[in-house]
Amino acid sequence: MSQPGRFRTSSFCLDGGCVAVAALADGGVAVASTLDTGATPIAFTRAEWDAFVAGVKAGEFDSAALGA
Repeated sequence: MSQPGRFRTSSFCLDGGCVAVAALADGGVAVASTLDTGATPIAFTRAEWDAFVAGVKAGEFDSAALGA
């Protein structure tokens, strides 16, 4: 994984238990926990990240879609 840029969290992250994302030099995205700052971030290719974002926008991860 290339060195990530500055990690950012959502403005909806109020309690600190969130994920943070950062752009990678190769065009990918790194994802890290705001609670476990010592953990190694997980890297995704741009294609993987774009597919995930498209799924979120399409409602694939909403509670009803997950059977919750």
